[in-house]
Amino acid sequence: MIDLYYWATPNGHKITMFLEEAGLPYKIHPVDIGKGDQFKPEFLAIAPNNRIPAIVDNAPKGGGAPISVFESGAILLYLAEKTGKFIPGDIRGRAEVLQWLFWQVGGLGPMAGQNGHFNVYAPEKIPYAIDRYNREASRLYGVMNWRLSDRKFLAGDYSIADMACYPWIVPYKNHQQDINDFPHLKRWLDEIAARPGTKAAYANVDPSYSKLITGEERKILFGQTAR
Repeated sequence: MIDLYYWATPNGHKITMFLEEAGLPYKIHPVDIGKGDQFKPEFLAIAPNNRIPAIVDNAPKGGGAPISVFESGAILLYLAEKTGKFIPGDIRGRAEVLQWLFWQVGGLGPMAGQNGHFNVYAPEKIPYAIDRYNREASRLYGVMNWRLSDRKFLAGDYSIADMACYPWIVPYKNHQQDINDFPHLKRWLDEIAARPGTKAAYANVDPSYSKLITGEERKILFGQTAR
């Protein structure tokens, strides 16, 4: 059994997509990030960066004590290696998947996150910041569109690279992007959306997550310091 500490964000969706695709039994432990659940000691014990998602694998490969993992990219890689699914066994195929997984965690996720922040959540609309991240989102969408122009998925067969990227393309409207400008990316997006595992993963979404955040929630989410 996998204990999944989760909230309905793109990084949270990555993990439910894998768990559903792989058929692994799991239990969701909601972490309401708008209320500050991510700062509770029991969560920090497994996720010291106070960010979701995190997992506890109660039946790790090879046996032994439960293993906790935080950071969505690390969780995807851990689960792929645990199950032998959604990552190739050969060195070349594995390298392809890992490149695009790291591309997402180092580029697409952070840039799309900042794009969404300044377009949707920032109390002050700063034209330079909006333009900066809209342009970078367009560039990254273009990278994916080019990559997908001659292949079905990012790294050969459907993999953790696709699971990592998909939830960050779903909110393309928040990123001020017209998905029709990226036909290969749109085809990929629609194809993954139709997968039973994706549908099941997104069935876990709490509709209230999309509500406008309050001033107190903004302080909790965006006002953190070293303290």
